[in-house]
Amino acid sequence: MVSTQEENEAFIAKHLRRNVLVQLTHGLFGQTGFRLFAAPTFLPVYLYSLSGSEFVVGLARSLEAVGQMLTPMVGASLIGHRRKILGITLTSSILMRLQMLGIALAGFFLGSTNIGLWLIIFFMVLLGIMQGITVVMMNSLRAKVIPVHRRGFVSGWRNFLSNGATAIIAYFAGGYFIDNNVLGDGYAALFLLAFFIALLGIIVFMFTKEPTGIELRERENIQQSFKSLKPLFRTNPHFARFFLVTVLGSIGRMAMPFYILFAGTRMELSGAMLGLLTTIWMLSGTVTNLLWGELADRKGYRVVMLITLSMWVLAHCQLLMIQGIYGVMVFFVVFGIAISGFNQARMNMVLELGSDADIPLRVAASNMASNTVGAIGPLLGGLIVLAMGYEIIFIICIIVQSIALAIMLSAVPEPRSLDTK
Repeated sequence: MVSTQEENEAFIAKHLRRNVLVQLTHGLFGQTGFRLFAAPTFLPVYLYSLSGSEFVVGLARSLEAVGQMLTPMVGASLIGHRRKILGITLTSSILMRLQMLGIALAGFFLGSTNIGLWLIIFFMVLLGIMQGITVVMMNSLRAKVIPVHRRGFVSGWRNFLSNGATAIIAYFAGGYFIDNNVLGDGYAALFLLAFFIALLGIIVFMFTKEPTGIELRERENIQQSFKSLKPLFRTNPHFARFFLVTVLGSIGRMAMPFYILFAGTRMELSGAMLGLLTTIWMLSGTVTNLLWGELADRKGYRVVMLITLSMWVLAHCQLLMIQGIYGVMVFFVVFGIAISGFNQARMNMVLELGSDADIPLRVAASNMASNTVGAIGPLLGGLIVLAMGYEIIFIICIIVQSIALAIMLSAVPEPRSLDTK
């Protein structure tokens, strides 16, 4: 039975409190687990300790992002025609978490060997593949169960809770797990903990109450989904320009694996220091995520994107001038504030720039763009480091992100001021 728009809205309102609680609890556990992996500290340093090569660190992150780049359209093609998507979202999420387990086990049993290093990178690629699919599904499902005027609140508090939890875990685990080499490999032990935390998140997510979809696309295979991009860009120029901003703004991902390695040239990096810097990075975005969410609910996500992209540019400028530990700490504060707000704005603004039926396709296109940069960037960054040093990477990011900021300011309007439905 097909629901009417009024029935759909009544269903969403009836179960809103429950779905908000599920989203927040899932953010607390699910996002916390993944942020321990995504932090620009633990995994890059672990890979460097195994390989001794900045290029391998960049290659690993690039290959992970290749998976994220190639598969968002798979996610869009799998759910665009479905009236209910919770079941397939849960399946994809579980498969994604299994790759985290694989990374931890590879570290335990083979981490000191070349086979172990490449097996970890292999699981990173699989993790990226499943992330590319799952993020499209998760964001599309959140758009179904959380109305637009509450998404800022939900996103802000999800990030607040997960950042806070990650900061606490990173601070204590960095010093304890790594410096004490827990279970024979402190990094692998930390990643195993991250897996179990993320697993709790998906268990909670099972309690989502999903309404029946109304605006749907025709069933499409992956090739047809890619072909749908051209008419999407042609008929939705505001999204097309936002897509360009996403590509250029995400160039900062090229530099992310090298922040901590560059910091290592200015100070000594112990496990406790890695934990401290990760904590600073997380905490700096924790409280401000609430601010970004509140600001977005009042003014829209365009202003959040403008502010945080500007801060990311300034963080790169400051990074060029650091000399010691306090400069590194200041950088991770500014960067933490910037990246958390940028990602929140990027993921939520795309939900508003067009019709509900096209949400999976827009999310897939936006993530694919960001992850394409994430795939090429770290590999290119590793080559740049070998040839010219770290500073050139940061200068490139400053220039390209400044162009993104100019386009956003002059050519991308606030979606809530448009009639895009």
